[in-house]
Amino acid sequence: MPEPVQARVDLPRAFRDAAIAGLVAFGVLLPLVGLQTTVNIRNELILNPRPLLLAVMVAFVVAISLLQSLVFQPLAARRAATRREGASIKAAETRAKIAKILAPFALGFAFVFPVIVIWLGGLQGSTKWIDNFGIQILIYIMLGLGLNIVVGLAGLLDLGYVAFYAVGAYSYALLAKTFGFSFWMLLPLAGILSAFWGILLGFPVLRLRGDYLAIVTLAFGEIIRLVLINWVDLTSGYAGISSIPRPTFFGIPFNANDDGFAAVFGLEFSPVYRTIFFYYVILCLVLLTAFVTLRLRRLPIGRAWEALREDEIACRALGIDTTKTKLSAFAIGAMFGGFAGSFFAARQGFISPESFTFMESAMILAIVVLGGMGSQVGVAIAAILMIGGTEYLRELDFLKSVFGSQFDPTHYRMLLFGLGMVLIMIWKPRGLISTRDPTAFLHEKKTIAAKFVKEGRG
Repeated sequence: MPEPVQARVDLPRAFRDAAIAGLVAFGVLLPLVGLQTTVNIRNELILNPRPLLLAVMVAFVVAISLLQSLVFQPLAARRAATRREGASIKAAETRAKIAKILAPFALGFAFVFPVIVIWLGGLQGSTKWIDNFGIQILIYIMLGLGLNIVVGLAGLLDLGYVAFYAVGAYSYALLAKTFGFSFWMLLPLAGILSAFWGILLGFPVLRLRGDYLAIVTLAFGEIIRLVLINWVDLTSGYAGISSIPRPTFFGIPFNANDDGFAAVFGLEFSPVYRTIFFYYVILCLVLLTAFVTLRLRRLPIGRAWEALREDEIACRALGIDTTKTKLSAFAIGAMFGGFAGSFFAARQGFISPESFTFMESAMILAIVVLGGMGSQVGVAIAAILMIGGTEYLRELDFLKSVFGSQFDPTHYRMLLFGLGMVLIMIWKPRGLISTRDPTAFLHEKKTIAAKFVKEGRG
């Protein structure tokens, strides 16, 4: 029986690295966090130091560096030294079994989430949690699943995905206000229009990959945003489009009139009924997106996407039409983005170009990358952590008693977001869920080792 491998810990080096990390964090955070500027009653700029907040953040960085050097690195080295052949495959199969068991419970929780929130916080107090957490998270899950087709499955880096989101939103808003079409009629139409723009984007970038593709898609997203700003006669520019018609429940509006939802069903009027309706609409759209994506992966087009992602030259050698493969990925991914955009416009009742900036594209791409390229479960988990985590910062009012009444945790959401990305890239470089089921089987079902694929386990 082989002796257990003892991981060697270099204490001087660990403390030296922690000290360097602390100094770098101090230099970076001093102007961003340690100093705050305010304007007094005489319109003078006052510089207020915040040493406590700066010390807490620097100490946090030092602690993370020590944990990385003293705990996580030796643990990873010990695991790599003692790993037996086939152990990783068995672990992957175990995780897959656990995921299959937990999936029905997660789906059931999603369906009963409004009921649980209403039971705990009452009818009026539940609106915030259903809207800001439930609906907001589900919108980004749907956007992540759509971008996952382009980036995770086809391997095409798209930094302008928010453009299709905007096309879907403005298509619904303009057609609904101009022609009076219903939400259920405009929902597929917005998806079709977004898919059309996805094909238009796909044609100029057929020969591009990597950084060049990212730059072109980024430019495309900015072009769409600038068109929305400058085409004032159609989009109203920065003023946006307001009074967008809301969807109805089989023709029953959610208002306080005698023909409204509450009056028809004998209930007391409350805006929470509309919020619950929106929640289940976006939940059904997310499930539809996940189901369609899962089925497409098992079809020849899905296998062509993954072949394109791994090696385009080998993909061509196999006789796969890479032009159609790329265009189909852009079109289908854009279609789901259009669905999400039309729902966003119907839910908000107001849209403007400020809702479709590059930061939205970066957020959606980060959800796909952090969740695990090609993993639907990973996208959902990443969206919950990133969107739900940033929304939860609004509930941390007790921090004002520690760092002062002027402290607002929401101002540091991008800082925490960047820190989370760094930690994930250190400990889980392939994303939160780096294991995926294969889409094709030869004789028997097996998990493909990571060394044989480019992105995680196949």
